[in-house]
Amino acid sequence: MIDSQPVLAVIPARGGSKGLPGKNIRPAGGKPLIAWTIEAARGARRLDRVILSSDDEAIIAVAREWGCEVPFVREARLAGDETPTIDVVLDALSRLPGYPWVVLLQPTSPLRLASDIDGAIDRCERSSAPSCVSVREAQENPHWMYRLGEGGRLSPVIAGAVPTRRQDLPPVYVPNGAVYVARADWLARERKFITTDTVAYEMPARRSLDVDTESDLFQLQAILGEKKDVPLSPTT
Repeated sequence: MIDSQPVLAVIPARGGSKGLPGKNIRPAGGKPLIAWTIEAARGARRLDRVILSSDDEAIIAVAREWGCEVPFVREARLAGDETPTIDVVLDALSRLPGYPWVVLLQPTSPLRLASDIDGAIDRCERSSAPSCVSVREAQENPHWMYRLGEGGRLSPVIAGAVPTRRQDLPPVYVPNGAVYVARADWLARERKFITTDTVAYEMPARRSLDVDTESDLFQLQAILGEKKDVPLSPTT
């Protein structure tokens, strides 16, 4: 709960992925990819209800097998390649009224922990913010990025003096896709999770892998293989 108000968690998982076919139920670490998110959600103390939104029978069957509630089947119009995730979340909220807060948990972020979900909710509540999004420190800094101008000439993305040493670069962050928290009425109005009112919950790069390609899946399998007998901890 947030401020004594119930929180709905939505796990969106459509069928028909083209970048990594069947990605949501591909095996990783001895379980389907989506099971990692279901288990983290079920372990989060601040979520009141966890549901799947999917159009795919195989994904629905696997989700139920791993203990996730599937209260409805997503309509085909919300399962296309170009369907914005925000539409899927708002659809779930309209079908399941009575939740002032919603948390989006994408199944492509399998290394996020239950403590990350709770941590993002805690951060949102402590800040009295309408939304919180998980981020990681960016590996490449925009202060060292350039545009190509006329004749291939370089112009800096960020104008002004450019630090010459990496340690002098100001840290920058990118959303890692793992946890999105928002007040339902605010989200319906803004139709996006990130505005200038959004606060960040920082996660380490180690737990920020986003699985969207075959290469990402290989990387995940390598990580899980190296750590198969060692549980992930909030500091890894």
